[in-house]
Parts: sequence; C-alpha cells; structure tokens
Amino acid sequence: MMKEIALRAFLDTLHADGERQDAKQQERSKKMLNLEPETAQLLHLLARYGKSIHILEIGTSNGYSTIWLAWAASITGGRVISIDRESHKQDLADANLRTAGLRELVDLKCGDATEIVTQLSGPFDLVFFDADRYSAPTQLMRIIPKLIRGALVLADNVNSHPNEIAGYLHTLEAQPQFDHVTLPVGKGLSLAYFKG
Repeated sequence: MMKEIALRAFLDTLHADGERQDAKQQERSKKMLNLEPETAQLLHLLARYGKSIHILEIGTSNGYSTIWLAWAASITGGRVISIDRESHKQDLADANLRTAGLRELVDLKCGDATEIVTQLSGPFDLVFFDADRYSAPTQLMRIIPKLIRGALVLADNVNSHPNEIAGYLHTLEAQPQFDHVTLPVGKGLSLAYFKG
C-alpha cells in the first residue's frame, strides 16, 4: 500500500479527475459519480473504527470509494467485495486499486447487483449502497439475513436524490432491527445500525 500522504494525494487526484470527466460527459453510465470527499472519509473512519472486516460495496465506479474502504480494511485485517454493472468502470477500479497498492484486498464483481448479492454468502459487518437506488430495497432485503449484529448499512444521495432513494429508506425504516439516522454529510448519508 502507498504511504498515507501519497494515498491521500492519489485519492484527491482521482476525485478531481472524476469531477472533470462528469462535467464533460452527458451519458450517465460513463460518469464516475464519485462520493463527496467528506463522505468518503467518513465511510473510511466508520469502517476503520468499527473494525469492519467483511465489507460490501454496491457501486464501484472507478474505485474512489472502494480505495477508501480498502484502506480501512488494510488496517482492520478485512476485505471488500465491490459490485458494478459497468465493466469499463471496473477496469478503471482495478487499475486504480493496483496503483494504490490495495488490489489484493478487493474482490471486484461485475454484473447485476441484485443477482450477485443473492449469491453472496456473507456475513457482512458494513454495507454501502451507492448505485441504482431503485433496486436497493430488494438488495437490502436479501442482505439483511447476511448481516452480523452491529453491522452498519449506509447509502449515499439521501438529500440529492430524495425521490429515487425513498423506496430504500421506506424499506429500511420498516425493519425494526435497525436504528437509523440521516447525516447531513456530502449529498446526504443514510446510516443504519443493525441490532440483530
């Protein structure tokens, strides 16, 4: 793994490159749509200080958030599974994870996230949703039986895309085994604690 100063500089560059790409790209599937830096750092801290070792990310993109999670996993002794439907984005993530020196900690899976999540055995102690918000409710219900007690389940874009994420939030809030709060960080981060 890169030294921390170099890794932070690489992440800054990766985020800036993603912003430039998104500004000139009209087609959504070709946009990077990276997390806001403060959201990514919070995700890293939650994984790190929660000692997460079985991390699932839905929405890899170019690997920006994946690197933050893998960095935490390198400290906790954990691993990350990251899913994306776009193969060209996973190729970018693969290259970026290799540059960061964290590729060996991440299992990249390309395809339909709902199908992949169904096949995964778990258990998971941190799950992060940052992809198709309309399929997230189904994915959440399939993941719940695979969560350990005390797991964190997070989702981005609560404030930026309230209509799209409403179904996910409704499904989450209907589950009594979760304590849930929305944090005013970045584009709005849903944070749920699984009581089991």
